[in-house]
Amino acid sequence: MAVISWFYGDKMAMLFSSDAQVIDAAFQYTKAYAFDTFLVSFLFCFLGFFNGCGMTMFVMVQGIIGAFGVRLPLSYLFSQLPNTSLFIIGLSAPLSTLVQIILAFGAFAYLLRKQEFRQS
Repeated sequence: MAVISWFYGDKMAMLFSSDAQVIDAAFQYTKAYAFDTFLVSFLFCFLGFFNGCGMTMFVMVQGIIGAFGVRLPLSYLFSQLPNTSLFIIGLSAPLSTLVQIILAFGAFAYLLRKQEFRQS
């Protein structure tokens, strides 16, 4: 999906509109979203692992942090930049996912450390 979104986002947009401005705007956004489709595959693997470990509260909290603590504020901030574009605004999604992956790595490291101390 990342490759399709990056190279053929305009073709996907044409399925929903014939307006050239809409297609161009959608193509700008799908280019930014292409990064997120790549990153989110790693995040979802982590989240499945944490759910399986019973860490559902962590999964919920990291999702809230990603959405309300990173994605929405960055979307607003990027929308206020001079000469901004939907590509720039759309970068808030992969940046949010990146923060969530960092949180997941931290939680995973915590679990490994906890397991290491248990075995000692």
